[in-house]
Amino acid sequence: MRLFRFFEGLVDPYVAHPQQDAPPRRLLPFMLDYSRPFRGIFAVAGLLSVVVAAVELLLIWAMGWVVDILAASPEEVWRDHGWTLIALGVFVLLIRPALQALDVLILNNAIMPNYGTLFRWRAHRHVLRQSVGWFEDDFAGRIANRIMQTPPAAGEAVFQIFDALTYSLAYIVGAFFLLGRSDPWMTVPLVVWFGLWLLLMRWTVKRVQPASKAASDARSFVTGRVVDSYTNIHSVKMFAHHDREVEYGREAIEQARRTFAAEMRIYTIMDVALTALNGLLIVSVVGIALWFWGLGLASVGAVAAATALTLRLNAMTGWIMWALTSFFQQLGIVAEGMETIAQPIALTDAPDAKPLALTEGRIEIDRLSHHYGKGRGGLDAISLNVAPGEKIGLVGRSGAGKSTLVKLLLRFYDAESGAIRIDGQDVSGVTQESLRRAIGMVHQDSALLHRSVRENILYGRPDASDDAMIEAAKRAQAHDFILGLQDSEGRQGYDARVGERGVKLSGGQRQRIALARVILKDAPILVLDEATSALDSEVEAAIQDTLYGMMEGKSVIAIAHRLSTIAHLDRILVLDEGRIVEAGTHAELLDRGGLYAGFWARQSGGFLALDEEEAAE
Repeated sequence: MRLFRFFEGLVDPYVAHPQQDAPPRRLLPFMLDYSRPFRGIFAVAGLLSVVVAAVELLLIWAMGWVVDILAASPEEVWRDHGWTLIALGVFVLLIRPALQALDVLILNNAIMPNYGTLFRWRAHRHVLRQSVGWFEDDFAGRIANRIMQTPPAAGEAVFQIFDALTYSLAYIVGAFFLLGRSDPWMTVPLVVWFGLWLLLMRWTVKRVQPASKAASDARSFVTGRVVDSYTNIHSVKMFAHHDREVEYGREAIEQARRTFAAEMRIYTIMDVALTALNGLLIVSVVGIALWFWGLGLASVGAVAAATALTLRLNAMTGWIMWALTSFFQQLGIVAEGMETIAQPIALTDAPDAKPLALTEGRIEIDRLSHHYGKGRGGLDAISLNVAPGEKIGLVGRSGAGKSTLVKLLLRFYDAESGAIRIDGQDVSGVTQESLRRAIGMVHQDSALLHRSVRENILYGRPDASDDAMIEAAKRAQAHDFILGLQDSEGRQGYDARVGERGVKLSGGQRQRIALARVILKDAPILVLDEATSALDSEVEAAIQDTLYGMMEGKSVIAIAHRLSTIAHLDRILVLDEGRIVEAGTHAELLDRGGLYAGFWARQSGGFLALDEEEAAE
């Protein structure tokens, strides 16, 4: 075990490396960049591969030599060659296995486990740095599939280089030397065969890499569709769309089958052509060797060595061709994965970005516009100042720009024009991590991590004590129901797992855990985006004081359709088509008789029926 650990520790897959905003987009530079920590071990692996091939050729030569010396009597053989035969036996029993063991230890234990790990680790780190918008533009399943399948494909490609390609190249060069040593004419069939073999290899490689990339892309597409159905299983069942989802998946699966079938046709043609070529090699080389033997120009040992060599090449070339096609197949998978892994980071910190120095919590929004690259929607040149400790409510129809404002404040996107400043610092000029640490947010989509309740709440402040975590849960009216939780593996209370996106909990329970997380974070700026939308009136009333306590001493922006949650805030802004059209206190806006007063008049149970109003208009 210590021997294995030694080789497994030769390369650290987590070695520090500078993170690149724009990785190489071409395959070879990309692979070379990821392979830098392995350069030394790759050189050793290549050398050992050549040595192992030379040893195999030496054994074939030795077999021919043994056949030749057997023409003498046994007494003469042992008298003249005994010590050489013993040395050859020791070499075969001890030195050859030791060289082979060193070769496989380098490949199997130093390179293979660590190379895939380094690849996956760096790819995962890079993808996590992408913006929220980047993730919104793709299937989560396809992204995850590329992260999972690309590293083993890269590792397999590297393995084939040293296990097959370097070995086979050294072997073929040695075969030319071995045959030419008997008679140069014996190399002619090998030269012709090798030329035809290269043509077949060129034909195969030219077709197999794009075919493999297409098949890999089709598999990722299948994963994306299947995961999309599983993630939204509630909607699938609720709308009784089982058959529709089956067909949705079948389309992608059939496309994957067709691309894979096209790839397999290439291998079939290659296999049949290779068998014919190898037959030509055996007949020609062995035939010439027998002809020379008949003319007295070659010994029996030379014929035996030539026969063994061609039979070995016959067996080996199929393996080489499959190794080579596997190599390019794996490169095709890597190329497909690069469409995700090598995408540049579009939303980056400025080169001179510094951590946000938050002093008061003053928020200034200056002629901010953002339309997601479209001509309409989003925000249109709005300006707003939030004084330190001021509580602002945002109201407006769906699509008026409320959530867009919050996303720009958190710098999930860069604004198309205008600026947001916190205590005089443009959010685009500070580090993203420091900006988001200063802002606590409860979103209307209170999705949780598929982890324990404890881990979800502590996500707000990982170094908090259990007592602080429980106190936050109590303030969010979550402690009592948490104690009654139990998952399928028997974990209870704060140790119970909540399921993917928190599906094992009700909407109100998820919302309260999300509130507890933000309470624990205790950030100086608070954003509430429909923070009580999933709560029933009784629970909302119970935590109303908690919400106001959370706001104490903080700068607050609260989005709500349920107007009762924002009626007591310092100021309420009404957004319409990306602009602020009304501003004032609850009472002032009611007296004005504008949009807000209309919303208030139409609300039911404190909830703003914006969809109905929008339909009526």
